Amino acid sequence: MMRTLTLNIPEHVDISATELAFIVASQLYEDGKLSLGQAAELAGLTTRTFAEVLGKAKVSIFNYPGSDLPHDVANA
Repeated sequence: MMRTLTLNIPEHVDISATELAFIVASQLYEDGKLSLGQAAELAGLTTRTFAEVLGKAKVSIFNYPGSDLPHDVANA
């Protein structure tokens, strides 16, 4: 289920609805608020395409804190 949000963007800001949806989706994904699939859906892309575009935008698709690694290795 999704909510609809209406934004008033100044005329001088040259951004499409698709670009804005990607920016919001990628930020929510990076913040851990959406899964990769949920963020892809919000952006209107397939999961694979969204992951590829994230890489081009320098956003890691590995949403995993490095501080958890020693604990995970010790328990492997």
